[in-house]
Amino acid sequence: MGWLTEAVWSPYAVGAGIGILSWFTFLISKKPIGCSTAFARTSGMLEKIFRGGKVEKKEYYKQFKPEIDWEWMLVLGIIVGAFVSAVISGDFELVWIPSKWSSAFGTNVVFRVFIALAGGIFLGFGARWSGGCTSGHGISGTLQLAVSSWISAIFFFIGGIITAFFMFYIIGMWG
Repeated sequence: MGWLTEAVWSPYAVGAGIGILSWFTFLISKKPIGCSTAFARTSGMLEKIFRGGKVEKKEYYKQFKPEIDWEWMLVLGIIVGAFVSAVISGDFELVWIPSKWSSAFGTNVVFRVFIALAGGIFLGFGARWSGGCTSGHGISGTLQLAVSSWISAIFFFIGGIITAFFMFYIIGMWG
């Protein structure tokens, strides 16, 4: 059990674990692993606080009911699991500005939060537009050999490479 205290796990072991989790998810829930729908449901739950039952009349929320479901609990489990793992490994540390970021862009916390928020909005929009996120398409969809998921996964990598290049080489030169 010493591997639980390691700060970095083998990507092969983690990949196999995610694959096994996918099998159990299909077996138990008859649904693929996915996370982006949980965020869509959360937005509906937040809107429901202010608008009440009107939210459930929207076509979008008829398909994605604003409620806590197993995907929502999966996202919560990812957050809690990451925290517990970081604490157990002794790697937990509160950091507003990672060193790689500060060397490229400086130590402005507001800029860092703005970029993170903007990135999250783009990721959320892209996940809803493509009908899934990196876990839905990249794990579950490719596991099912879905062509749309393979195309999505390829473009996830291309988009990530372009974004990293843009951020750390183009913008970083100005910083």
